[in-house]
Amino acid sequence: MKTIFITGASTGLGKATAKLFASKGWKVIATMRNPENEKELNLIDHITLLPLDVTNPEQIAETTRKAIASGNVDVVFNNAGYGLMGPLESTTDEQLVRQLDTNILGVIRVTQAFIPYFREKQSGLFITTTSIGGLITFPFSSVYHATKWALEGWSESMAFELNKIGVGIKTVSPGGIKTDFLNRSADMSAHPAYEKWVTQMFSAINEDHFTPAGQIASVVYEAATDGKDKLRYVAGEDALALYAQRSQLGDEAFRKQMGQTFLAD
Repeated sequence: MKTIFITGASTGLGKATAKLFASKGWKVIATMRNPENEKELNLIDHITLLPLDVTNPEQIAETTRKAIASGNVDVVFNNAGYGLMGPLESTTDEQLVRQLDTNILGVIRVTQAFIPYFREKQSGLFITTTSIGGLITFPFSSVYHATKWALEGWSESMAFELNKIGVGIKTVSPGGIKTDFLNRSADMSAHPAYEKWVTQMFSAINEDHFTPAGQIASVVYEAATDGKDKLRYVAGEDALALYAQRSQLGDEAFRKQMGQTFLAD
């Protein structure tokens, strides 16, 4: 029985992925900040809950030790993260640090904690949830995009060194997911000078085009099991369409089109 270790498993894509892998016969180590509050995953066979706040290096080390001690770990799915949106001018330093600490440093530290284990057995796979926001950008999400573009570049570079020790790394880049992301998993900054444009941008987002979390989880499962030496998996019809548009139009024409779509005068 193979095992996947998942961060950010209490809601959304993390929870959907835990349930899917368990249904496929995998052992799942589902981590979250407050596992004592979980009411669903704890009732499913072959799912073990462990506490993990990815902004806490000491807890990362301890939870990694517990996961490895519980048996063989084959896949680490770095999924914990959230979106910081709004004008940069009004974003506080606390918001900046929390976003970078969670979305970038959390992923890097969890990965670093597992590398010696994977290197020793010369196998293993890291999968990271990035975002279509790591391949294109939207207005008023600059710090969020900074983290997701960073993860894409970091993963591409890491692929070279991990390949030398028999370990893989992949990214899954979803578009909008029907998980109440904009209300539950987002932090906002606000400034009256930009309010008109921020409102305009959000009114242009059509959540009907978002993809159910279970469908994105299926892409994670594909990445974990297809055996391909492939780095990026763009997930969701909206993400695939936007990525194709950028490739077809070119960077500058696509950027101008996005401005006209979301911030038309």
